[in-house]
Amino acid sequence: MIIGELINTSRKSIKPLVENYDAEAILAIVRSEAEAGADFIDLNCGTFVKDEPERLTWLTKLVAESIDTPICLDSPNPAALRAALPLLKGPAVINSISAETKRYNDILPLALEFGAKLIALCLDGKAVPKTAEERYTIGAQLIENLVKAGIPADNIYIDPLVEPVSVSQNGGLVLLETVRRLHTDYPEVHFICGLSNISFGLPNRKLVNRYFLAQTIGAGMDSFILDPTDRSLMGCYWASRMLVGQDKFCSQYLKANRQGLFEDK
Repeated sequence: MIIGELINTSRKSIKPLVENYDAEAILAIVRSEAEAGADFIDLNCGTFVKDEPERLTWLTKLVAESIDTPICLDSPNPAALRAALPLLKGPAVINSISAETKRYNDILPLALEFGAKLIALCLDGKAVPKTAEERYTIGAQLIENLVKAGIPADNIYIDPLVEPVSVSQNGGLVLLETVRRLHTDYPEVHFICGLSNISFGLPNRKLVNRYFLAQTIGAGMDSFILDPTDRSLMGCYWASRMLVGQDKFCSQYLKANRQGLFEDK
């Protein structure tokens, strides 16, 4: 599953568009993500703390009525999610739940009511866990609790947390080990990450993102929150999937080649 990450008000270019209700500009970006192959469009208004429900509702209604690509609602705010979820026409993704008690209790009923896919963070309300063992423990607990509560395993997307390697030297290794261990023990669930966090603060970020994407797919990651309009990144995605046996007859790789995804532009 590829979730297009561009409509996020933490981006300097996006916040004024949502602030000014610039529907035309927002839809141009959304359509570019859909045309590039996004399976879901991420919508995040988190920087509008006081009026997030209103902003997310407007944005969700705009996108849902304009394109067929499903939507990922990116918010921990239950009021914002409650307002936006009924506007969706097809499958939904909620980003995100965690093992932190209040957040878990706020988000779980919404996922159950609307049958949404759930991105589940390996967080328990304390500091970001630094070891693969800690993240494995939280992830395993989330999987077992969510399945017991009625969320199908196929609707669970574990986010093992990407820490920038510029801040945490072993951040990439911890994520890869977490994914390998959870994927071995819980092969029926999915794994997802915000890919570009790995390169924060570094030069040549797109190059770093591509290499990391290939490594995560090898470890068992099958879903990503990324910029689908980055043609070289998407080319890397299809080549990596082919190399781990996820592309029958290399058909998707060959299709990507015909689309020119392996040509730097």
